[in-house]
Amino acid sequence: MTSHPTYSIHTLELGPMENFIYIIEDHATKHAAIVDPAWDVDEILQLCQLKGLNVTDILLTHCHHDHINGVEEVLEKTDAQIHLMKAENDFWNPGFIKPRTLHGGDSIHLGKTEIQALHTPGHSKGSTCFKIGNQLIAGDTMFVFGCGHCRLAGSDPETLFKTLQKLKLEIPPQTIILPGHNYSPTHPTSTMGEQIHGNPFLHFDNQYDFIKYRMKIHDQIRSDPYEAIPAEDMGEHCSHYHE
Repeated sequence: MTSHPTYSIHTLELGPMENFIYIIEDHATKHAAIVDPAWDVDEILQLCQLKGLNVTDILLTHCHHDHINGVEEVLEKTDAQIHLMKAENDFWNPGFIKPRTLHGGDSIHLGKTEIQALHTPGHSKGSTCFKIGNQLIAGDTMFVFGCGHCRLAGSDPETLFKTLQKLKLEIPPQTIILPGHNYSPTHPTSTMGEQIHGNPFLHFDNQYDFIKYRMKIHDQIRSDPYEAIPAEDMGEHCSHYHE
């Protein structure tokens, strides 16, 4: 759990794909927003009940099945309002009842806690990062020392390159990154500064090299768990790749 003056973020790791589900708690109202409810809704809601929270909102980073397969069950058991990026809703048409569709830069108010929605496309059309204070819930846009794949409909490596370059420039280095999956068990969270130094996907200056690494090289040589790779070590890191 991470705690700030107006809010706390509680974390659960659930499902076969090591998904992180985040529960944002507003201290003043005890309202809660669940980010990407999936896999084990009973466990998610039990934690909310244990903390005395009223689930009022669902925030979706994107609509891939492993991030939304618990949404309908949460809606059956709560009166939560769904929030997702308009581009994501338009592309996937998930059929949620009366979702609030977002645009990049929109704010969500959870009691006295303000949550900013950043449109970060690439992994999907409407991938979204949620910024709360000095924390960034990154979904599959950025992992600790990694980033989301670009293999499904609506994904695009050129767009993801531009998104990551923008985050690298605009997100303060002290910001804590909360990823959508626990692919680096030794570092479940990280700072943006640590990612700029060690995330191989942030080391590229041109999109051609990034696309080649994302679409071909990385899947052949990736380590599990993901590990930091400083920019100066990228040549050696890629030396085992064969066309």
